[in-house]
Amino acid sequence: MEQSNVLAVGVQEAARRLGVSERTVATLLARKELRSRRIGRRRVIPVNELERFLRRDHDTRVHAETKKANA
Repeated sequence: MEQSNVLAVGVQEAARRLGVSERTVATLLARKELRSRRIGRRRVIPVNELERFLRRDHDTRVHAETKKANA
């Protein structure tokens, strides 16, 4: 299947495409900043959702707040 025909990707591929860690993708999913679907036991993120996420304005303080909460 061609890359352009892929409708959804897993967490690992989403992280690669966004240039972030899998943990960051998991955090975005937990905060409902990134939408996903479950198919059986697997969580997939629609490719158009990744594009929507990238076009949005984002709070750059997310990382700092996460560090504070874990301290």
